[in-house]
Amino acid sequence: MKVEEEKEWRIRPYYKSELAQAYAPYLATGSALNRLALWIRLNEPLSTALKQTGYRSKQRTFTSKQVALIFEHLGEP
Repeated sequence: MKVEEEKEWRIRPYYKSELAQAYAPYLATGSALNRLALWIRLNEPLSTALKQTGYRSKQRTFTSKQVALIFEHLGEP
């Protein structure tokens, strides 16, 4: 029987697509990105906290601080 390894999610910069695929590995990259964007928009405390870090929806990467906030509000992937 094969045991799946759990990835340890460190606080560091991530490409948006990498993090989105981690939260929705069964979706295509574009769909995973859309889902993560929706989760961020619908989670007002997270959305507000990200904006305070200078987050812009068009950026391609999340900073370490933004990743920490995402993990805090959504949990680790």
